[in-house]
Amino acid sequence: MDRLSTLLKHFNLHAATFHQGGFCGTTDLDGQQRVGYAHLLRAGRLAFRDKHGQVVELNEPSLILAVRPQAHRLVATEADEAELVCATLQFEGGANNPLTLALPDFIIKPLRELPMLTGTLDWLFAEASGDECGRDVMLNRLFELMVIQLLRHLVANRSITSGMMAGLADAQLARALVAIHSEPQHNWSVAQMADRSGMSRASFAAHFRHTVGMTPADYLANWRISLAQKRLREGRPIALIADEVGYESPSALARTFRRKVGASPKAWLKQGSA
Repeated sequence: MDRLSTLLKHFNLHAATFHQGGFCGTTDLDGQQRVGYAHLLRAGRLAFRDKHGQVVELNEPSLILAVRPQAHRLVATEADEAELVCATLQFEGGANNPLTLALPDFIIKPLRELPMLTGTLDWLFAEASGDECGRDVMLNRLFELMVIQLLRHLVANRSITSGMMAGLADAQLARALVAIHSEPQHNWSVAQMADRSGMSRASFAAHFRHTVGMTPADYLANWRISLAQKRLREGRPIALIADEVGYESPSALARTFRRKVGASPKAWLKQGSA
């Protein structure tokens, strides 16, 4: 059972490397751009400060990951001899899609705690310090691969204890979630979801709400609306979108959209364009 591929197909990741090499001084990233960030401290020391003013001193090779726009600051002195490789991260479907919302604001880990990334990071650092043709494209793809490997690790190790990622880490709930993600157009009932998970309806509903933090019906509606938002950005007509995401008519989709988002599909799209 592939718990991530459908998510990543709907909300594909695009990385863009913007720094490789020594780092000295202060960089403020205000979070106003609709991108996340991945910072890899290859060597030296670095101070990281989040939007709440909390400071983390990094004294060994480490990863700083923010999959959503988040204000933060990086600081290093000349004596710190910091070496960084950094990229922006942009997901199809917008910065606040179901995948990014399922992750913490920041993930900060020493690289020694992420041995599954060793091969990819060795390759990434070699590319960053080299001058081979296609280096920039290679670095972007390696950042994307690194994030996918990290997501796989988070699910396999149950590192996130609530929300969608916790549901995907649960062997029973994952079967229902993967089915919902793959077939949003299906007329899912809670009983059918429970059957996919091999549970009774009552047990499934209680376990789902406890683990994911919402009812199965709310999760299904949120997932469908997220897909509808992505398709609206792509310029698809709402009549086709309604059928693709499991609504009997455009008006039925519009009612749920307005209830979940607080605006009609047309008004929401106009706000986003502005």
